[in-house]
Amino acid sequence: MAWAGGRELGENDLRIDTERQRATPEGVTLGLRVAGPFARGLAWLFDLMLILVALFVVLLAASFLGNFGAGLAMVLIFLVYWGYPVAFEVLRRGATPGKTILGLEVVHDDGTPVGPRASVLRNLLRFADFLPFAWGFGLMSMLLSGSFQRLGDLAAGTVVVYRNSAGTDLPDLPNETPIPPPVGLDRQEQRALIDYATRVPTWTGERAVELADLVVPLTGAEGTQGVRKLVGMAAWLIGRRGTSA
Repeated sequence: MAWAGGRELGENDLRIDTERQRATPEGVTLGLRVAGPFARGLAWLFDLMLILVALFVVLLAASFLGNFGAGLAMVLIFLVYWGYPVAFEVLRRGATPGKTILGLEVVHDDGTPVGPRASVLRNLLRFADFLPFAWGFGLMSMLLSGSFQRLGDLAAGTVVVYRNSAGTDLPDLPNETPIPPPVGLDRQEQRALIDYATRVPTWTGERAVELADLVVPLTGAEGTQGVRKLVGMAAWLIGRRGTSA
């Protein structure tokens, strides 16, 4: 399997945990240190323990509600088991508690933060990864994919990497208050926005403003205020939160 640009995997790519180079359409190279089956398996075991504890609490509470509790328990069990990974991946920068402990996170295969659609898809396909038993298909897919992607990852276009590895080849973004984009952005748009923010320090103020003014409908501001908003959105996309330093 080729990771980018048709490059075939070499001997160094067959290590259990290794780095992949991803060239974006904007000419930015991302270093993604992908996580192998062992680290991901440990993270999954920890998450499974938390899920089992949550399910025990649900069943215990439902036992006091009779027949109504039985029906409610079925709904809550579904929500807990399937909603647990999606909620954490979308709201906690691509990391469940198990992944956080192991220093892992889920990102799109171009290094941008995982979105709700991709998270739902990769987790709904866990049942296929489990077949025929004991994560057989999932493990086989991870070993053959070259980037340790299980079937859900391949379908969703995601990869599990070591936290802080995605985007480590990018220069630091200027300090600016992170703000969420007002509309949903696809992966290429996110990448372009991050690329703009990383290049702002190398341009003249006039050039930065000229480009920012092209997307006034996105920022709702012109001039230097538009530049600041674009940089703030880029900061949000790479995971910064709170006020700038």
